[in-house]
Amino acid sequence: MLSKIRSRQNCPTALFPILLILAFITIIPETFAQIPNAAPAAAGVTARDNAAAESRRRVVLPPRSTNANDSSLHKATRIERRAFELINKARQEKGLSLLSWDPELCRMARAHSEDMEQRRFFSHETPDGLRMNDRARSFGIAHFKLLAENIAINQGFDDPGALAVEQWLLSPGHRANILDPRFEQSAVGVSVGADGTVYLTQEFIAR
Repeated sequence: MLSKIRSRQNCPTALFPILLILAFITIIPETFAQIPNAAPAAAGVTARDNAAAESRRRVVLPPRSTNANDSSLHKATRIERRAFELINKARQEKGLSLLSWDPELCRMARAHSEDMEQRRFFSHETPDGLRMNDRARSFGIAHFKLLAENIAINQGFDDPGALAVEQWLLSPGHRANILDPRFEQSAVGVSVGADGTVYLTQEFIAR
């Protein structure tokens, strides 16, 4: 049987591929680890963001609906009240202060839900490019420490307000808004389309 014995001088060369493979295996877990998909995040803006936005051109939205004026809590719709009560229940279970209903936020929330329903979009930004802070300014909400918004859409459910809150609480970004101890006031605005699609918007504010 013929065989060759490599000299000692060749050993480092033979070991090099093995060492390279071991080094690569060591790097793999850190470099190529699977990154979880980002969870949907709710919109939020701080006072600093708002100050920067004020330096841009002021955008004024036209009034949307007459029922937006009936924005006190006792005139809230069944879906609006249901969602708001469940939000406060979630906060209470965590030992947080309850949110108080804010009529200005309700008008803003209802207008956005109605806009989404009428123009068939689902986003914190309108098709015209208006963001949450633009919409807030159009309703006279210009001075705040923190402002945030959750939106939801569903169809064919007996309790759309409860479903929206349930889904928000399952999403880290939306849940963070609901359970943020800095928020003091909130409101929910709902619009229901002719096909039964329910659009919900909830605003949060810390002044």
